[in-house]
Amino acid sequence: MRIGDLAAATGASARSLRYYEEQGLLASDRGPGGQRSYCAADVDRVGLIRSLLGAGLTTATIRDVLPCVADESIRTPWLAARLGAELERVETQIADLHRTRDILAGLVKRYDVDQR
Repeated sequence: MRIGDLAAATGASARSLRYYEEQGLLASDRGPGGQRSYCAADVDRVGLIRSLLGAGLTTATIRDVLPCVADESIRTPWLAARLGAELERVETQIADLHRTRDILAGLVKRYDVDQR
């Protein structure tokens, strides 16, 4: 599929897809005119990349993690520690968001005139 098709299928912009490729997160084949061509599995890969970016992982971390998704036999102590650290960071972020939600919900309840 061409870059526009992948962008439409994933919700990522063509510019983002080119950036992912530049960062080594995504690969494409090139046609005679230099046009990028992607396979159907890249739809899932881009979804995972976007999810990991949304969770706050850097492109460098994602580049380290992606091979594990493609090949489950890749297991090293370094990678396990790296994934564990990222998981801990995300869990802390989730706990912080829960606290913020509770505070906001309390304020909304306190100041919502329609509920009185």
